[in-house]
Amino acid sequence: MNLALEIISGLCLLIGSFLCFSGGIGIIRFPDFYTRMHAVSVTDTLGASLVLIGLMLQSPNGLVLIKLILILVCTLFINPSASHALAKAALQNGLLPLQGKPDEQGGNKPSKP
Repeated sequence: MNLALEIISGLCLLIGSFLCFSGGIGIIRFPDFYTRMHAVSVTDTLGASLVLIGLMLQSPNGLVLIKLILILVCTLFINPSASHALAKAALQNGLLPLQGKPDEQGGNKPSKP
């Protein structure tokens, strides 16, 4: 049973780390603010959740487990709300999403208001 918990914990930590890393790559690779923000918000929430679950499975102390659960609950509520507020603020301040396909020079066509 102990070996199974360590394997599951290791998988959660590995997948969570990969998701956080892929979110960082999404910041660099995606063309505009909204796609970058979406990539980071989704992968950050899921990646942090998996890392916290992996740490919960390794925790022998009950107090540490309760603290990790509280951090997980806060993360699951705060990250999506903050992403939504950030996107709404950007849209209200006039930052429009890009529309259309990227042009041949590597840039993007500006969206029309």
